[in-house]
Amino acid sequence: MDRRKFLKTSGALYGLGVVGSTLFVESCKKSNSTSTTPQGPTVNFNIDLSQPANNSLNTAGGAISSNLVVVANDGGTFIAVAQRCTHSGCDVYFNPSGHRFVCPCHGGTFDNSGNLTGGPPPAPLKKYTVTRSGKILTIAG
Repeated sequence: MDRRKFLKTSGALYGLGVVGSTLFVESCKKSNSTSTTPQGPTVNFNIDLSQPANNSLNTAGGAISSNLVVVANDGGTFIAVAQRCTHSGCDVYFNPSGHRFVCPCHGGTFDNSGNLTGGPPPAPLKKYTVTRSGKILTIAG
């Protein structure tokens, strides 16, 4: 390879590297115009607490995911928020010791109402109404 071709190739690769790394950093940067509109699907479904698949909800700190919603037992109070993080769509989980929802991908955290408390997500999670009738939870919103 002659010197001219080497310099052209090196310059092109350098330029691609700069553009690529800039796009990567920008994709994880928190936007200055954060949305206050909670993000999540519209749902209306039931969970039967007597079913073995839902057994974890019978214990404080237990949680399940169903219909793109995370339902958790926070010390006897049932709470439900949208399952997908508003940053890059990763699945959030309930952290019972912190009484919050956490996104493992980039460290986003949300309180029990789905409000953003930390990390890069641009919007809160949608919170759903949970009503209980005997062993049946109804999640709607």
